[in-house]
Amino acid sequence: MALTDEAITKIRDLIQSEQLAPGDRLPPEPQLSAQLGLSRSGLREAIKALELARVVDVRRGDGTYVTSLAPRLLLEGFGLAVDLLRDDSLPQIMEVRRLLEPAATGLAASRITPAQLEELAELLARMRAASADAERLIGYDAAFHHAIAAATGNESLMSLLDGLNGRTLRARLWRGMTDSHVSVRTIAEHERIYQALRAGDAVLAQATALVHVDTSESWLRSLLPDRADAVHDNQR
Repeated sequence: MALTDEAITKIRDLIQSEQLAPGDRLPPEPQLSAQLGLSRSGLREAIKALELARVVDVRRGDGTYVTSLAPRLLLEGFGLAVDLLRDDSLPQIMEVRRLLEPAATGLAASRITPAQLEELAELLARMRAASADAERLIGYDAAFHHAIAAATGNESLMSLLDGLNGRTLRARLWRGMTDSHVSVRTIAEHERIYQALRAGDAVLAQATALVHVDTSESWLRSLLPDRADAVHDNQR
């Protein structure tokens, strides 16, 4: 095991064993290095890596602290990683979205609050008002799906879906600018999702979300027939 990897593992073990809790300050470098039996150079590299992963927060002149370790913080880099994927990976991203988003919508149906339903209704109204403006429409589309993910009460799931939608957002935007009928279909699909959530019907909510994701996949297959069809065929 490389020295840096060993140092990361040992610091991670301290956090997992709760010897270091969220918000705690790490011991000074000489002390922590001796405590873990590591070289100071290896420890420094490990701290840099953990800082990039948002596990620790290095405050210059103050010290190094364990972050809150909240899922949203630790998964923040997921969306960036997804954005860096090549376009020919988009069918795989859509496949992951197909697995997660309908399930999340079904879960939200049993947990969504009146206030969250009101937020979705407002977003639907804004989508209708922006039906002729693809960029605004897609912005409200993304906000609508974020609100549903938030209604699950599962911060990890919400962060993953936000990351996935970051990559597909541009694809949906391009589609909206080249397909004059997309706004009608998009708003209708969101309306059906909203009605299922309002009824508290988890099965219907999951089904309507699946239809919505399938619409996006169908468009994608029309652009990338060879790659996207291969992904679709693997689902059968």
